[in-house]
Parts: sequence; structure tokens; C-alpha cells
Amino acid sequence: MQQTDFVATLFDGDSNPDKVTVTFTMAVNAVLKGHTATIILMAQAVGLGKPGAAAGMAIGHPFEPVADLLSKFIDGGGRIAICRSCMIHNGLSEEQMDSRFGIIGAPDVVDLLMGAKGTLQVT
Repeated sequence: MQQTDFVATLFDGDSNPDKVTVTFTMAVNAVLKGHTATIILMAQAVGLGKPGAAAGMAIGHPFEPVADLLSKFIDGGGRIAICRSCMIHNGLSEEQMDSRFGIIGAPDVVDLLMGAKGTLQVT
């Protein structure tokens, strides 16, 4: 996967909408400021890789719903990467993931983190 300026790693999924919302908010802001950006879905967050998984996830004002943030992020050139090992560990397959998202391995995660100008680790 191509390097980006900003990389956020997210470990929680729909069980923690606050962390998901903050991650997507920061990533959208990176894109709006002209940076290239990637969100890596790891551990339980890989469930967000399924189409429509962000629908209805909203923590309220002043934050936007996650589905809206996801659209802004993708439309702004942001990329979503799904950890392959985490996906398999959680009983999911590549065919179940949103086709707009990339599937990556541990070496790719390390490369993205080491090559970024800035990272956000949301655990």
C-alpha cells in the first residue's frame, strides 16, 4: 500500500463508537488540511470494513455520524486498510469487506506507520 502523510490505527469497532468517531474525525481533518491519509482497521475494528457497517453510528453533537465522515474521507482521497490477520481472526473474509478498502499484512502496517509524518493510535 502506498505511503501516506497521516496514519490512524483503530482497534475498536461498533462496540466503542466514541473511538471510531474520533478516529474518523481526525482522519477527515487530515485530508481537509491537504494531507494524504490512511485509516488502518485492526483487531475488532475490522468489522467496520463490511459495507454499511458505519450506518447509524453517531455519538451526537458536535461530531458528525461515522457514515458521513467515511464518505468525506473516501471522497477526499483517504484510504482504508484492513489488517488481513485481524480479519481472518475475527471470522471474516475479503469477500465480505467493502471493495473500496485494501487488505494488508503486518509488514504493510509497519511500513505505513514508519513512513508517515504523523500517526494516531486509537486503542
